[in-house]
Amino acid sequence: MRVSNFEILKMSEEKTLLTNWDAEDTHHETCEKIRLALRDVRDPELGMDIIQLGLVRNVTIENERVMMVMILTTPYCPYAPMMLESARKKTEEITGLPTEITYGTEVWNKTMMEEGSGFDWGLV
Repeated sequence: MRVSNFEILKMSEEKTLLTNWDAEDTHHETCEKIRLALRDVRDPELGMDIIQLGLVRNVTIENERVMMVMILTTPYCPYAPMMLESARKKTEEITGLPTEITYGTEVWNKTMMEEGSGFDWGLV
């Protein structure tokens, strides 16, 4: 399937879709700060950040603690420990709260990426 330049332009003008986290309702500003900070955590092989890739599937903030669910683009990712630990440290740094990361059970696919990111990566 070929995508025309008009369709690509139209998609790039649309609002970026982000995964809705449970903490959005009660801690909206904190979630925005977490998203911004996690844009510094990149998958070294793909050169894209974990928010762009849609790897942070959920964030919950309860009892002065942050719980995050993350997945990886592949279960055998050699950079998994580094990315998970970097995400934990960034979140603790930004929130000042202890953070626990759980490896999620979802299988990653390109539809989880932010709108328009697939074109940056060469995926259509």
